[in-house]
Amino acid sequence: MKDFIWNIPKAELHIHIEGSLEPGMIFSLAERNKINLKYSNVDQLKKAYQFNNLQEFLDLYYQGAAVLLEEEDFYDLTTAYLKKIKEQNVLHTEIFFDPQTHTERGVSFNTVFNGIYKALKDGQNNLGISSEIIMCFLRHLDEKSAFEVLLEAEPYKDKILGVGLDSSELGHPPSKFKNVFKEARKQGYLAFAHAGEEGPAEYVWDAIDNLKISRIDHGNNSLNDKTLTKKIARENLALTVCPLSNQKLKVVPDLKNHPLPQMLEADMIITLNSDDPAYFGGYIAENYLAMHESVNLSKADIINIARNSIDSSFADKARKNEMLTELTSFLK
Repeated sequence: MKDFIWNIPKAELHIHIEGSLEPGMIFSLAERNKINLKYSNVDQLKKAYQFNNLQEFLDLYYQGAAVLLEEEDFYDLTTAYLKKIKEQNVLHTEIFFDPQTHTERGVSFNTVFNGIYKALKDGQNNLGISSEIIMCFLRHLDEKSAFEVLLEAEPYKDKILGVGLDSSELGHPPSKFKNVFKEARKQGYLAFAHAGEEGPAEYVWDAIDNLKISRIDHGNNSLNDKTLTKKIARENLALTVCPLSNQKLKVVPDLKNHPLPQMLEADMIITLNSDDPAYFGGYIAENYLAMHESVNLSKADIINIARNSIDSSFADKARKNEMLTELTSFLK
């Protein structure tokens, strides 16, 4: 089954590019940029990857991102991720990036975006991986700061699929960003939001009703509200589920109790993704495998989820057809 999971054509719809920053690359970029790290070696850094909640992870995540300073750094980061997912037969990826993580420490939006974008274009040409970019607002910051990001992104608007909402969920409901999302949609961006990971089902309602999202990132706690669960299924609103992330952040302490089977039983459109793979112990294929081993995810389920990932992507129609054809050929 491992070979089948690695080789089945699929798309990834929930990946924070900064979260693919592997410990080895943190050290190499720190050396290149003459940054002193808190940890003396890779093994010591890896030992710090023990999180009790989302906030503990975010604290380390922002420390790691501090080594990203130049356009070349963002290019190398993104290229390393693309090479990794090429090995797992990911045909298309829709990546999140967090401008405020970098602009707050003096790195320009231009530097961040150009490094990521150039790597994605080269990834399409050299590796055959198509891609989209989603620009996220950090929800622990205020809406004014999010509006500033939206303004900075204006020259790149035609290269960005949509806006997202991530970072610390509890205490920062989606409605906090209602106005900036309204303006972003007016400018032509699609809307996405992390909701129902640590936050309650009410946050998912909030994201649907006030942000007009096109997809739900995580959404685990949607299952606590039967009316919401039915609405999500009825309206074909896909969820980007990240099992290893859920386990690492204690959202689901044991994957054997992951809500994925209940989600599938409720006819929700589920995709599997890696979230922040360098910190959570696996890329997309490892997440598929973990669910196969933990909840007896069947071969039929795996095929369905892989197909969902393509169908729920925002690749253009021609590209979707190419990917679905490749999937069909693989299954023959």
